Amino acid sequence: SPCAFSTAAQQRSTGDECGPEEPSEEPKHPLSDCALEHKAIKLEEQVRDLTERYRKALADSENVRRRTQKFVEDAKLFGIQSFCRDLVEVADILEKTAESAAGHAEPSDPNPTLKKIYEGLSLIEAKLQSVFAKHGLQKMNPVGGRYDPYDHEIICHVPAEGMQPGTVALVTQDGYKLHGRTIRHALVGVAVEAQE
Repeated sequence: SPCAFSTAAQQRSTGDECGPEEPSEEPKHPLSDCALEHKAIKLEEQVRDLTERYRKALADSENVRRRTQKFVEDAKLFGIQSFCRDLVEVADILEKTAESAAGHAEPSDPNPTLKKIYEGLSLIEAKLQSVFAKHGLQKMNPVGGRYDPYDHEIICHVPAEGMQPGTVALVTQDGYKLHGRTIRHALVGVAVEAQE
């Protein structure tokens, strides 16, 4: 018996007479069909969850891209907004100066200098308004239109003589819009019904 034991030990160590072990028919940890089905369901749920997360992440990144693009476009359009606000102040001064020169320039005046100054100021004013229009800055002309609190600021009420109440009757300071966005409200007088 000790001899048989040593022979078996030799065969194991040398592997001379040992053939490859035949694989067993059953795996070491057999999983039942129920366990495999449960595992497959769990994996499908994980795939669905990950697919949903992926779709949401794609949608979120697309929204961020769109918002960033809109922000960049708005920055391009409205980046000159503060500059335009300052420039419309210059346009007001130019307009008032041209009106003043027109009031003093009479056709019978022997001095044509004032008339030439008025014509020059008028040309500068027209050119300034065309440059404004080229860059999307437009003067509002609200007289006769409905009062809009987003575009107008009421400074007085005037009797509605021949006008609908609530319409703009007069403008004391022009308003301006830059690409449709109000950058300066028009100061207006609104028509109201006369109270007796």
